[in-house]
Amino acid sequence: MSYTALYRKFRPDTLADVKGQDHIVTTLRNQIRANRIGHAYLFTGTRGTGKTTVAKILARTVNCENPSEDGPCGDCRICRAIAAGASMNAIEIDAASNNGVDNIREIVEEVSYSPAEGKYKVYIIDEVHMLSSGAFNALLKTLEEPPSYVIFILATTEVHKLPVTILSRCQRYDFKRISIETITDRLRNVMTEEGVQAEEKALRYVAKLADGSMRDALSLLDQCVAFLLGEALTYDKVLEVLGAVDTEVFSRLLRNVLERDVSGCVLLLEEIVMQGRELTQFVTDFTWYLRNLMLVQSSDKLEDVIDMSTDNLKRLKEEAGMADMDRIVRFIRIFSELSGQIRYSAQKRILVEIALIKLCRPEMEVEQDALLDRIRQVEEKVENGVAIVDKRDFAPGGQGISGGPAGMKKPKPELPRAIPDDIKQIVSRWPAIVGNAENPMRIFLKSANLSLGGDNRLLMVLEDGMASDYFIQHPENKTQLEAMLSDFSGKEIEVDVQSVKGRQEFEENYVDLSRIVQMDIEEEEGDEEE
Repeated sequence: MSYTALYRKFRPDTLADVKGQDHIVTTLRNQIRANRIGHAYLFTGTRGTGKTTVAKILARTVNCENPSEDGPCGDCRICRAIAAGASMNAIEIDAASNNGVDNIREIVEEVSYSPAEGKYKVYIIDEVHMLSSGAFNALLKTLEEPPSYVIFILATTEVHKLPVTILSRCQRYDFKRISIETITDRLRNVMTEEGVQAEEKALRYVAKLADGSMRDALSLLDQCVAFLLGEALTYDKVLEVLGAVDTEVFSRLLRNVLERDVSGCVLLLEEIVMQGRELTQFVTDFTWYLRNLMLVQSSDKLEDVIDMSTDNLKRLKEEAGMADMDRIVRFIRIFSELSGQIRYSAQKRILVEIALIKLCRPEMEVEQDALLDRIRQVEEKVENGVAIVDKRDFAPGGQGISGGPAGMKKPKPELPRAIPDDIKQIVSRWPAIVGNAENPMRIFLKSANLSLGGDNRLLMVLEDGMASDYFIQHPENKTQLEAMLSDFSGKEIEVDVQSVKGRQEFEENYVDLSRIVQMDIEEEEGDEEE
C-alpha cells in the first residue's frame, strides 16, 4: 500500500476533530441541530486552516443517514460514497483551473436536477477568487435563489477579490490562524499515534514555523520524520532538517551588531552557511527575533505574544536594555527589505553580508533612523572620551602635518580676526570644505545656506529640524566646524547658526553669499579674458 502523507492521513472526519476554529464549529453544530442549513457559505482564511476540510464534513453531514451534531457517522452508504469521491451529492470544483463562464454554466444546468440519493447536492468551489468576471455573473442568480436541495460552499484565501454581489449572498465564516499551542497539541497526538518519540521543543518549533497553518505543520513534521526515520525527533535535528538557526545564534549576532563588530557578524554568518542553513529562513527568523526584541522593550505586558522559553526571554530582556527603540526599528526595516529581495536573488549570502554591514555602519545610509544612529554613535564616542580628530591632521609614516608625532598637535597661534574677504574665500571653496568633513556633519553642511552675520561672522542658515539641531543644540559640533574653517583659511572664523522652515524663507530674509561670490568670480574671469 502506498504511503499517505500525514496531513491527509490525519485530516478531521468530524467537527469534533477540527482544531482551532471553535467559533465556526459551534455555529455549524447549532445549524445542524436546529436544521437551519444555509444555501450559500463563504469560508475564508489563510492556507491550511481547515476551510476545505470543514466544507467536506458539512457536505457529508447534510447527506448522512445518521448524522449527529459533530458531523457524519462515517459508516452509512452515502458517507462512504462521498468519502471515496464516488457520490454526485458532493461536487468539488477547483476554480483555479475551471474559472471560465462555460464551467459555471455547466454547474447552473446541473443544479436543476435533484439528487438521486440523499437530501442535498453540495458544490464546493475552492479558490473561488480565481473565477473570471463573467463566471461570477453567471453564478449570481443561482447563488441567490438555488433550489432547496442545493448548497454552495465557496472557499478562498483572498476574499477581497470577490465581488460585493457575491459576498452579500453568502454566510461568511472567517477561519483564524491556529495558535502555536493548538498545533503543538495536535502534532504531539500525531506522533503518539505514529509511534515516534519527539521533544516538546522540537514540536513547538515546527508549530511556530507553520505560521498558523495546521496543514503546513503536518507537512513539515512529515519531512522531519522521513529524514530521521527510526530516530527520536529532537530540536537540533529539526533545525538541521529545516535549515533553521537556533535562537542562541541570533542573540550572538545581535550583540555583535550592537558592538558594531563587522568581522564578528561576517564570521558568524560563515558559520551559519557552513552548517548548511537556509539563508532565506535565517533572514525571516532574525527579523522575527528583532520583532520580539521590539515588543519586550515596548511593554512588560506583551510577553504572552512572544513565543520563547524562559531562558531565551530573560536573555531578550537583557538585550532590550542595550539598544534604543529607533535603532531596533532600523534593524527591522533593513532586514524586512532584505526579506523581499533575497527570495529571487542568486547571491543570497552577499545580500545578507551587505545588510549586516549596514546594521553596523549607519553611515552607509541616508534615512532618518540611520542619521539618528550615527549621531548617537558620535555622542557615545564623546561620552567615552574618544577624541574626534580630523583625518587631515595625520600624514603618512605616523607624523602629523604639524611635524610632531601622529595624534599630537602643536598649540595654534593666535589668528587675526576674520574680515569679509576671508568669508568670501570660505564661501567660494565651500564644496571642498564640505568634502573634507566627516559624516554626519558633511550631510548637514551640504544643505546649508551661507550669509553674512554680525561683526563679519559667517552666518550658516539650516532648515529647521535635525540639521539645525545638530549645531544649535550641540555647541561642540559648531566648535568643531569653526576649528575646521580656521584650519582651512588660516584665520579665526566664527560661525552663527540660524534655522528657517525652507529655502523660500531664506531667500526672503537673508542675503545669499554664494550667489554674490559666484557673480564676483565670473566678473573677474571676464576681466582676465579682456
